[in-house]
Amino acid sequence: QTDEGMLLRDNVYGTIEQDALRRDFTVNALYYNISDFSIIDYAGGVEDLGEGLLRLLGDPETRYREDPVRMLRAVRFAAKLGFRLAPGTESPIPVLASLLADVPSARLFEEVLKLFLGGTAVACFEKLRQYGLFAELFPDTDASLARLEHEFPLTLVLKGLENTDNRIHEDKPVTPAFLFAVLLWEPVRLRAAQLQAEGEAPYQAVQRAGGEVVARQVQRIALPRRFSTPMQEIWGLQSRFLQTRGKRPQRLLTHPRFRAAYDFLLLRAQSGEADPELASWWTAFQDGNVEAPAPTEPGSAGRRSRRGGRRRRRKPAVAEGE
Repeated sequence: QTDEGMLLRDNVYGTIEQDALRRDFTVNALYYNISDFSIIDYAGGVEDLGEGLLRLLGDPETRYREDPVRMLRAVRFAAKLGFRLAPGTESPIPVLASLLADVPSARLFEEVLKLFLGGTAVACFEKLRQYGLFAELFPDTDASLARLEHEFPLTLVLKGLENTDNRIHEDKPVTPAFLFAVLLWEPVRLRAAQLQAEGEAPYQAVQRAGGEVVARQVQRIALPRRFSTPMQEIWGLQSRFLQTRGKRPQRLLTHPRFRAAYDFLLLRAQSGEADPELASWWTAFQDGNVEAPAPTEPGSAGRRSRRGGRRRRRKPAVAEGE
């Protein structure tokens, strides 16, 4: 056990009653007796189940200190089951949320996947923010959302999580790369805007901003390279969607990460951050509608076309010997 009370080893054998009381919540300390088809309840779980109540076994503060991940489980189970937290289970969470800093980042990655890829991502997100847990998991994102300069950052996260929930309910594939791209985009966007204001090109600004944000984020939640690499590609391709002239759209269409990046562009447009006309153009372009007018590229106004530019006057021929 650490000085903070977190258990490092907890493999103990005992009776069924002792085992029941070592569970996290009363509702998952129930046993089924196959000899007489009865429910064995040592902790009042049946009553809590009937009332839709999630109650921690034992002293809540002690149990949270023993394993801070129990706070995340409380949120996940409450969201999944539609239960409310018992007052004693709920009240210590905001005070003890900082204990998540002591949990290994690899373990937190697995817990975040359970929170957001279980079909109740929106409900989990709202509860995590309510109890101050989201700030411990995604500090840069939480700070960015707290600025409240625009509505679209929060809207983008909520729409992204809603889309994730819908895909899971429809048995469609989801990837942690896209999930983390959504959750970390706002701090990346803000930092990239700063870098662009300092003169950095859009693509390079996003690449650098993404690298900085990811470097800080992995200190809290481990993010395997197989997910962080495509996530950063999704971000990087956003500036290339602005290039709608010549052969560049067709080249972008063949990029292996195009579909995920396009879905991300749609999400940005739906949230009010990106130009809806740009998203519509790319939708039409994919469908083979080459007649769709291309939106004007930033900075293209007033640029002179090479072919349509002013023709250079030829020098008059000079006779030999003059």
